[in-house]
Amino acid sequence: MRDTLTVILAGGRGSRLEPLTRDRAKPAVPFGGLYRIVDFVLSNCLNSGMRRLLVLTQYKAQSLDRHLNLAWRGYFCRELGEFIDVVPPQQRFTDNWYQGTADAVYQNIYAIEREQPKDVVVLAGDHIYKMNYGPMVDFHRKMDADITIGTLRVSRSEARQFGVMQTDGTHRVTGFQEKPDDPVGLTEDPEVCLASMGIYVFNAKFLYEQLCDDATRDDSEHDFGKNIIPGAIKDHLVCAFPFLDENRKVDAYWRDVGTIDAYYEATMDLIRVDPLLNLYDQQWPVRAFQPMLPPPKFVFGSEGKSNHRRGEALDSIVCQGAIVSGGSVARSVLGPNVRINSYASVEDSILFEGVEVERRCRLRRVIIDKGVRIPAEIEIGFDPVADRKRGFTVTESGLVVIARGEDLTRLVVK
Repeated sequence: MRDTLTVILAGGRGSRLEPLTRDRAKPAVPFGGLYRIVDFVLSNCLNSGMRRLLVLTQYKAQSLDRHLNLAWRGYFCRELGEFIDVVPPQQRFTDNWYQGTADAVYQNIYAIEREQPKDVVVLAGDHIYKMNYGPMVDFHRKMDADITIGTLRVSRSEARQFGVMQTDGTHRVTGFQEKPDDPVGLTEDPEVCLASMGIYVFNAKFLYEQLCDDATRDDSEHDFGKNIIPGAIKDHLVCAFPFLDENRKVDAYWRDVGTIDAYYEATMDLIRVDPLLNLYDQQWPVRAFQPMLPPPKFVFGSEGKSNHRRGEALDSIVCQGAIVSGGSVARSVLGPNVRINSYASVEDSILFEGVEVERRCRLRRVIIDKGVRIPAEIEIGFDPVADRKRGFTVTESGLVVIARGEDLTRLVVK
């Protein structure tokens, strides 16, 4: 992997994840209590032996930049040619922000050329999955391909959100449509499509040529999926690499947590007895920033028969520094330094770092951003109509999202 350079596109606005992305880029959104979304692709890189990384940022990048400095700088040794460099928009060629994924890479072409890579791996920084990129790079070189695309199989209904491709018997891509209204299914199973994961391996010289040519086209959206790949299929070798679980040889776990409901469902999967995404796999660790905090604590046992309080958490993830003090937590994820006070009830919820739930609160199917305090005796998540009137974000499925900085003292009846 030493002659491979990795470019991670981490500038996503994440508008469908509002209000969680109100103050941060999508890759910086907390996930699974301890992690940020970007930690998964970075862990994949480190575990795959890829140690030359450019992280391209754009919108609301301060939180992401701070996290990368805290969590990831120490894994790379500049003296050995290893690095993780955060690259903000350069506006080197125009006064515009990045116009598309291809334009983002093009505007940083000098930084890429300086490293003289044989191949360039382009990854999205906002997906949840575990993948060894080594076999994909080996496949790309064995096929002598110009572009190799990481692929997975999805249903036709899901395929409208992805780039969809058709291949021949040699893994060569013969057709590609970006987010089609009527996706083309597989020959052997018309209800299943071959979708792009947004993971690409490019021959470096070919990439430079395509980016420079695309930059001159006024009719281009300067996007890999919409322009570069469809334009390369006819005259160049574009291959599809199937992403499979290396142990079971079936379609592997991959999630685009681009909406609140998708984010919630992926997080709730983590608390299952046998989750699809195993965070406890010591052979493929997912790394994150580990704050110097004490272990979680659960206090107060049963007191009396009728008016008892007990600090407990069932079927849940509880991070360090959290205290469940006489409250009840079920099927939830508590981030660092969360506090649940006496007689409070938290069910099917996600609480980010520093959230405090006061006495006798009741929360159900709620996502609460960092540092929010829930005043005593407040109920949230039981009446969607009432929650909308309070100004909360409520999804069609009834999930309630409380933004960072929200002052809920206005809900207290005086």
